[in-house]
Amino acid sequence: MQLPEGGKNPKRPVIIHLHPGGFYGATGRSNWAGPQYFLDRDIVLITMNYRIGSLGFISLGKDAPGNNGLRDQVVAMKWVKNNIAAFGGDPDSVTLYGYSSGAWSITLHIVSPMSRGLFHKAILGSGSALGYWPLPKNQIELAKKQARFVGCPDNTPKEILDCLKTKPAEELANSLPQFAEIGYDPILIWSPVIEEDFGQQRFLHDHPIKLIESGHFENIPVVAGITKDEIADRAVALLSNATLLKEYNSNFEKYAPISFLYERGTEKSRQVSRAIRKFYLDDQPLSNASLTGLANVYADAIGFQLDRAVQLLSEKCSKPVYYYEFTYQGRYSHFYLPGTQTPYGVVHHDDLIYSFYISPLFPFFNESYPEAEMVEKLTTIWANFAKTGKPIPKPTQKLDGLEWETYNVHTKKYMDIGKKLSLKDHLFENRYAFWRKLYPISLYL
Repeated sequence: MQLPEGGKNPKRPVIIHLHPGGFYGATGRSNWAGPQYFLDRDIVLITMNYRIGSLGFISLGKDAPGNNGLRDQVVAMKWVKNNIAAFGGDPDSVTLYGYSSGAWSITLHIVSPMSRGLFHKAILGSGSALGYWPLPKNQIELAKKQARFVGCPDNTPKEILDCLKTKPAEELANSLPQFAEIGYDPILIWSPVIEEDFGQQRFLHDHPIKLIESGHFENIPVVAGITKDEIADRAVALLSNATLLKEYNSNFEKYAPISFLYERGTEKSRQVSRAIRKFYLDDQPLSNASLTGLANVYADAIGFQLDRAVQLLSEKCSKPVYYYEFTYQGRYSHFYLPGTQTPYGVVHHDDLIYSFYISPLFPFFNESYPEAEMVEKLTTIWANFAKTGKPIPKPTQKLDGLEWETYNVHTKKYMDIGKKLSLKDHLFENRYAFWRKLYPISLYL
């Protein structure tokens, strides 16, 4: 690795990785997200940690407006801008690469005035804040829960905060499983908030869809996409638990919004739940015969958010937007069919296996592994994009001789990233059209 010396500076493109974990888990540490696969790509890779869970996202109004974890990311991005040249990086060529909650974060950096000018390209993997998740103005009820879980009073914001500040971070972290409401759901607990104005500098002051529609966003090239099955593995877990299944069938309208991440307890919520039951499940009770439909609705809880981001940004942005579906199924996965070592499919995080060396879970894919070919492809695509703003600047044999067409709302082209690359169109069109009808963009304007 060549570092700056004398007057010579290699000025490599920079990729900043924002780790996944639902805003409550995971890490950017190198013993989890190892950088080895990127090291031959002639870029500078930055990983970071940011506050998560109640430490990062508690939101109680004036005493704690929220979004601390996102503010942490802004501080790290400012550090990169001011210092990365000393490490051979180009502060004027910074790509944010986020996954899941990390990609959620990037869609908010795109519209946040606090992040303006700190990055120049974005890769959104399996996450976006531009779907139907209801972004709140505070998370007082969650904060009350957190207080009760660790033996704190929950009467006033001041009492909650004063007591929580006395608790070790480990105690707060260990209370996380108590937030589960049905099985392991919801997959998202704490979230960013639209901050009210208490005189503080606000990270997010309006709904991101509204901000993009009105032109208040960073106009940059974007690559965005999903895995083939996303969180569909949760359908397997639900259907294999007789107690949960009975509970779900008795109270579908109560539990569906928890699992599939839309608003709760409203007439709109009940309408959406009934529509889901009809569209995905043929109005039948959940059973083993429901696996495909249930898996699809779980997957679309992630996929539709990305599809909306791609549609919105491609319409409003003058820079190119590229869309993909990751379908490559190697021998390793974050979810195997129960009692086997056979992957269920290509689930949430499975593409990260080929970008980062996740040493606690998977082997290092050296040249003797067939998976090494996908490591080579994927890291080349991300590095190409960081360098040029195009994932495939020109067709090469390594990338199957293909050009990657940009997405637009008419042709809806996307790249199928499988064993071979393949350009397709209209990803899951019928399923996403169902959600577009339920949650039209006009709702947010």
